[in-house]
Amino acid sequence: MIKLKEAVSFLDETVFNFESFSEFCVNMLLKIYPENPDPKKIRQIAEILKGGGLIIYPTDTVYSIGCDLLNQKAIAKVAGIKGLKPDKANFSIICYDLSHISEYARVNTPEYKLIRRSLPGAFTFILNATGNVPKIFKSKKKTIGIRVPDNNIAREIVNEFGNPIIATSVHDDDEILEYTTDPELIHEKYSNQVDAVIDGGMGQIEASTIVDLTQGNPQIVRQGLGELDY
Repeated sequence: MIKLKEAVSFLDETVFNFESFSEFCVNMLLKIYPENPDPKKIRQIAEILKGGGLIIYPTDTVYSIGCDLLNQKAIAKVAGIKGLKPDKANFSIICYDLSHISEYARVNTPEYKLIRRSLPGAFTFILNATGNVPKIFKSKKKTIGIRVPDNNIAREIVNEFGNPIIATSVHDDDEILEYTTDPELIHEKYSNQVDAVIDGGMGQIEASTIVDLTQGNPQIVRQGLGELDY
């Protein structure tokens, strides 16, 4: 027969676990401060990514949908949200710093110097891809977009996770593609499609500047927030 004290202890533990689980389930909108990201919440997001989950996270420009770069099922889910086939999706990747670039892109010395001067920052650099990229995306993709945003949340997620993650912008469905800036509204729209939305404050309405380095001289494909210093 269970003693009363033991029964109360068991119930207390059960209630605690249930409450923690419930908090995790309803806390799909995770508040993280970019000035000092909570390591516990960063680890929680990293675990979601390791499990093949999808997240929406802030950058130094607009909010992005992301997943593990090396998880093809997760990439397919992100592509589905965007209404694309995975082999047709031009997703960029978020890196913590420049140490991952050689795994996914071929860069010469002048290009590397330009990238190093510009990042972290509001740029997406289009680079010639290594042989790893077509394998990841199961496509004939010959280029890859690289981002190192000037945002502690995004970079700390990648650092904790251990490898780059996918980046594709969240935007409204109107004709001018006005980017959604309010994380609470993003959560309302995407909570059934992703595993976590990170509230890192209001996002920008302008995307990153896209710089194509695949043809030798830098070419501005899209002027965004970043001002390139040649």
